Amino acid sequence: MTAPAGLERRVTSAIRWSAVNSLVQRLSQVGVGILLARLIAPEQFGVFAVALVVLNIVMSVSEMGVSVALVRTEKPVSELAPTVTTLSIASGCVLAALCILGAPWFASAMDTPQATGVIQLMSLSLVIAGASAVPGALLQREFRQDHKFVADTSAFVVGTAIVVVLALMGFGAWSLAWSRIATNLVAAVVMFAYTPKRYRPGFDVVQARGLLSFGLPLAGSSLLVFGVMNVDYIIVGSVLGTVPLGFYLLAFNLANWPVGAFSQPVRSVSLAAFSQVRDDPELFARTFARALRLLALVTVPACVLLAALADPLVRTVYGERWAPAAQALALLVLLGALRVALELGYDYLASAGRSGAILVIHLVWLGVLVPLLAVGAHFGGIQGVAAAQSVVVLLVVVPAYLVTFRPYGLRARVLGAAVARPVLGGVVMVAVALGVQWVIQDALWRLLVGGALASLAYAAVVFPLRHEVLGLLRRQSAKPINQTEGSA
Repeated sequence: MTAPAGLERRVTSAIRWSAVNSLVQRLSQVGVGILLARLIAPEQFGVFAVALVVLNIVMSVSEMGVSVALVRTEKPVSELAPTVTTLSIASGCVLAALCILGAPWFASAMDTPQATGVIQLMSLSLVIAGASAVPGALLQREFRQDHKFVADTSAFVVGTAIVVVLALMGFGAWSLAWSRIATNLVAAVVMFAYTPKRYRPGFDVVQARGLLSFGLPLAGSSLLVFGVMNVDYIIVGSVLGTVPLGFYLLAFNLANWPVGAFSQPVRSVSLAAFSQVRDDPELFARTFARALRLLALVTVPACVLLAALADPLVRTVYGERWAPAAQALALLVLLGALRVALELGYDYLASAGRSGAILVIHLVWLGVLVPLLAVGAHFGGIQGVAAAQSVVVLLVVVPAYLVTFRPYGLRARVLGAAVARPVLGGVVMVAVALGVQWVIQDALWRLLVGGALASLAYAAVVFPLRHEVLGLLRRQSAKPINQTEGSA
C-alpha cells in the first residue's frame, strides 16, 4: 500500500526546503561561531551557557506541548487554534516572569552571579515563543518549510549583525543574549506574515482538557529532554568551573551540528507525515525505516569526521586556546549520532499518541544519567562527562525505544538492516581517518587529507544507496513513499 502522491510531493518538497534551510543556517553559524570564538573569551561563553540552560529549561515547556496537538489533529484547525493560542501565550508570560524573578538564585547556584542579567534578558524569548506557537505549528502542519526558510534566514541575518557589532564593542555574553532575542522576534514576525488566517485568543474548556491531556506528558518529556541535554552543563559548571564549561559548550555545539543539519530537516515534516499514515500500520513502519536510513546515510559520515578529526579541527579552526574542547568532542559526537535516531523515534511515538511512553523513557534516561555525569566530571573532567552521556544513551535509552517500538512491528533486526550499510561505511571511515592521523603530524594537513580520503571511502561503501539521497533532489511523484533501493 502506498502513500498518496500528493502527500509524497509535499513531504519531499518540505524536506528539500528544510534541508536547504538547515544547511545554510548551520554553515553560517559555523562561520559566525569561529568569528565569535576569537572575539569572546571562553569564560564569557560560560556565562552565556548558564543563561542558556535556564532559557532552555522553561522553553521546553513554554507552550505545554499543545502546539504538537495542533500539528497532528484530524479536527478542523479553527476548533483548536484559539485555545492553543491562549494556552501558549499565558504559559509563556508566566514562565518569563518566574524566570526573571528566579534568575539571581539560579545564577548564584551555578556560581556565576554575573549571568543574572543575561538570564533575565533572555527570558523575553518565552513571551515571543508563546505568541508565535500557532503560526509555527501551522507552517509545520502544512509542510511550508519554504516559508520557514525565509523566517529563519531573516532572523539569522539580523541576529548575526547584532551579535558581531556588540561583540566588537566588548559586550561579551550580552551580545549573544541580545542576538537571541532579535533572532526570535524576527522569526516570529515573518511566520505571522506567512500565516493566512489569524486566530484570536479564545478558550474552550473541553478542547483545553483534551489538549492538555495529550500535551502535558509531551511537555514533561520536553522538560526531561532538556534535563538530559543540559544537566551536563549544570554539572560541568558547578564541579569544574566556568572555563571548562566554555570548552564543553563549544564541543557540545560542534557535536550537535549533524543533529541540526540533518535531523532537523526530517523532523520538520516527520510528525505531520507520520500522522498522515498512522492508520496504515505497515506503511507507518516502513516510512519510519526509510526515514531512519536516509538520516543515517548523511549523518554517519559527518559524525565520523567530527570524531576522528576532532583535535586538528578544533586547533585549526578555533585556535590553540580552544584545544581542550577536542577532548570531549570525539565522545559527544556519538551522542549526537544517536540523538538523530532517537528524535525521529520521538516523533514516531508522538504521532501514534504515545506521549506517556515518551515521558517514561525520558524519566529513566535522566534518572540514570545524573549520577553517572557527576562521577564522570569528578574522575574524567569534561571528557568523563561526555563519556557518561554516550554510554547511557547506547546502553539504556536505545533499548528502551526498541521495546516501545515492538507493538508497531519495528524490530531491532529491521532497523539494523536499514542502517547496516551506512554504519559499515562509518567503520571504514574511522580506519582511514585514524591511519592518516598516524602518518601525518601537521594539524591542517591531517584535517584536509584525512577528511578527503575518509569521505571517498564512505562514498564507495554506500554507493548502492545513492538514490536515497538523490531522490530528495528531484520530484518523484510516481514513486511510492515506502519504495527503496533495498528492502527496509
